Amino acid sequence: MGSQRGRYDRRVRRLIKIALIALGIRWFLRWRKRRRERAELEPAATVTPVAPAEPDPADELRQKLAESRGDEPEPVDAELAPEEAVEDRRAAVHEQGRAALDEMSSADES
Repeated sequence: MGSQRGRYDRRVRRLIKIALIALGIRWFLRWRKRRRERAELEPAATVTPVAPAEPDPADELRQKLAESRGDEPEPVDAELAPEEAVEDRRAAVHEQGRAALDEMSSADES
């Protein structure tokens, strides 16, 4: 008799779950329908008049930055192109790295 009771409980629980899901779907569909109806009735009321544009603080800062950069002097070494300056710095860094590696390897050998 206990096994039949368990089957009954399972069937009731399953029926309750199906009923709750159906109610949830019904509620959702009604909510969506009301929302759409409200949106169709209120489009003119939701349009707000455009306020006069306030100056954007970011634009003001960009303008100030551009003005301050316009007053910078030209680089002193006009003959040296930026790519050449980068290549020279890169070569110097590689040279320092190789010297440090040589020092480490000579310290390991001793």
